[in-house]
Amino acid sequence: MAIDIKVPAAGESITSANIAKWYKNDGDAVKKGDPLASLETDKVSNELEAEADGVLSIIVQEGEEVAIGTVIGKLETSSAAAPAAENPVQPAAPAAAPVAPAAAAGSPVDIAVPAAGESITSANVAEWRKKDGEHVEKGEILVTLETDKVSNELESPIAGIIRILIPEGEEVSIGKVIARIEPGGANAGSPPASAPENPAPAPKTAAEPARTKPDLSVVSAPREIAKASAPSEEGRTTRKKMSMLRRKIATHLVNAQQTAAILTTFNEVDMTAVMKLRKSVQEDFVKKHGVKLGFMSFFVKAVTQALKDVPSINGRIEGNEVIQNHFYDIGVAIGTEKGLIVPVLRDCDGKGFAQIEQDILDYAEKGRSGKIAIEDLQGGVFTISNGGVYGSLLSTPILNPPQSGILGMHTIQQRPIALNGQVVIRPMMYLALSYDHRLVDGKEAVTFLIRIKDALEAPHRLMLEL
Repeated sequence: MAIDIKVPAAGESITSANIAKWYKNDGDAVKKGDPLASLETDKVSNELEAEADGVLSIIVQEGEEVAIGTVIGKLETSSAAAPAAENPVQPAAPAAAPVAPAAAAGSPVDIAVPAAGESITSANVAEWRKKDGEHVEKGEILVTLETDKVSNELESPIAGIIRILIPEGEEVSIGKVIARIEPGGANAGSPPASAPENPAPAPKTAAEPARTKPDLSVVSAPREIAKASAPSEEGRTTRKKMSMLRRKIATHLVNAQQTAAILTTFNEVDMTAVMKLRKSVQEDFVKKHGVKLGFMSFFVKAVTQALKDVPSINGRIEGNEVIQNHFYDIGVAIGTEKGLIVPVLRDCDGKGFAQIEQDILDYAEKGRSGKIAIEDLQGGVFTISNGGVYGSLLSTPILNPPQSGILGMHTIQQRPIALNGQVVIRPMMYLALSYDHRLVDGKEAVTFLIRIKDALEAPHRLMLEL
């Protein structure tokens, strides 16, 4: 009897799915519960498991996008599975033997992907810090996981030998077991007989899951599986899979442009007064607060005051309603090696310059080390993006939904300007305010940007909240 393997429904708005990965080869014998394939939709990823023992027949190959309900494979549950039982690699006792010494000292401990927030359903195995079969100590970092928002590291809960089940580059669901730790000493570090020291036996390992737990199937051929995510050379180009964070950024930015009426207005600000103030108080500021006085705290305070003066920008559209915010949590875009993140500075109206600078410093360090948490990125009402640190002279920033405004800072450049009838050289910065024109009128946007300009050109106004 043959069982159809179909693409399951994944939600009312999802009509198709991509076959991201087949974990088994065509003609492989599988056991009930073995993971067969990984499916990706535009929202979530999930895995299909074998409904019964049998032999797999693949109909639709990896990389194909198919409609919900499509039959992508069949599972022959009749006598087709019998040859696998007669295969010389079948005996259960020898397969379990390598685990027995560890069991005597204690049961193996599964390493699973932890929950990372309500909206996060999967994670990418970014980097294994240990090799398969290597001894690890309790508390040692085993692996770095990436979601579409943050990265985090998993530590070993016990000392023992690590058995890696999922290779680098694979995307797995929350709760998936990606490794096991077998209790034991450093001398037990040699791989078991089933470990693939010689890649030649890899093709016949498909039958081995019949004598191990389902997740262990990927251990038998990690090199073969890893090919799916490794960069591939194609003549004069290199093709590699996008990271989850980059995919999330791409989707987020496209959605922003498709769901809001984005318009940008520009102005310029003379940074002379801010630069003089910073220079005159920097030494005393560092001595008292332990952090440097940067430009960003001035902009955060200026934006906070401007949001109070022009409250329509401190709101958002939700369906047919306008949600007005009465708090001032400002997101500050920070570039990291893995992409752009926007941690949020909370209650900026109640914080001084020193606390804002310290918060920014803390977030920058967390961003570099991959320690940013989900809650650090949520709840902002407005965003500031500083392209000037990379030398940008002018840009049109894209909104960070559901926010209605974003301020773009740019590089400070010495330029001639007319002042009191004379041409003088001043440190000037172009400012760009992108806003949702569905909620914010042009007059309000221009007024908002002028408020920021006035506050920065006369910094004492920030102290007096003018």
